[in-house]
Amino acid sequence: MKAVPWKTVPPLPTILRKVACGGARMALAGLLFMSLAFEAVAEDSKTTKPPFDGVKRIVFLGDSITYAGQYVEIVEAWLRTRYPDRQVEFLDLGLPSETVSGLSEEGHAGGKFPRPDLHERLERVLAKTKPDLIVACYGMNCGIYLPFAEERFAKYRNGIAQLRKVCGVHHAKVLHITPPVFDEVKGGHPGYAATLDRYADWLTSQRKSGWDVVDTHGPMKRYLAEMRAKDPGFFLAGDGVHCNETGHWLIAKSILLYLGAKDVADAADAKALFANHPNGEAVLKLVQHRQRILKDAWLNDTKHLRPGMNAGIPLDKAQGMALDLETQIKKATDIK
Repeated sequence: MKAVPWKTVPPLPTILRKVACGGARMALAGLLFMSLAFEAVAEDSKTTKPPFDGVKRIVFLGDSITYAGQYVEIVEAWLRTRYPDRQVEFLDLGLPSETVSGLSEEGHAGGKFPRPDLHERLERVLAKTKPDLIVACYGMNCGIYLPFAEERFAKYRNGIAQLRKVCGVHHAKVLHITPPVFDEVKGGHPGYAATLDRYADWLTSQRKSGWDVVDTHGPMKRYLAEMRAKDPGFFLAGDGVHCNETGHWLIAKSILLYLGAKDVADAADAKALFANHPNGEAVLKLVQHRQRILKDAWLNDTKHLRPGMNAGIPLDKAQGMALDLETQIKKATDIK
């Protein structure tokens, strides 16, 4: 697979690491397990090209996990602290409940509204945001929490293919993220974890066709199993779906490792990741503030059909506030 301008290396065979768990013995076991849970780079890692080389604007698309946005914020803050001279804008336009499959279970949201379909808004999002790169994380909702069925699987595959086609028309590259793990212990819906296993395996297999795919599903599944073996009460999502802080960290870590971020491999969490930068924690908070102001403004400006969303502030006002925060971010990262 040929390297592309915005990433350091293509997907490659696995070298694995993991977060520490608390307590000396637990921490040692945790670090050992991390060596068996996360994808890192092996060959071609000597390239000097920074991640997202040639990219000016990245738009993240997905469901409520992406809308929550912690993993997006970690990835941006890492880039800001490691490559402070890079000018890459991150926009989070995830939309809760959304699918690429166009499916919606009967009685979704208590019968108030069907799940929104990405394809209803995708053209508007691309036309208005004009991204160089789309990072897309879909699948969690796409099988509508039912056991595997080929018909629903076909809807998912076709939806992903249509996403790629439309992005191609708008000259935007696509980086896929496999759906996070679904936890039946916390979320019920027997058989749905296996459904997402199939979806994630299929998406990852498209690497052989030249697709750029980050596998976060596999590492999260292995991590959950390992931690639950030690502590039966452990979870990454209290409802089986919506990732907690650790879950978002694992997604961000998978993305950064895929992009060749070697300093991420041994970090136990986001706090540890930014600890070696004098203003790392402050930069993360500024990035969080900026992204959270912009996401609702952009969602409102590009329009969608999901009720109950924050209207946010007008986009022009949000962009003005974001510029002020950008000045603060640059000051915090300028430590030469």
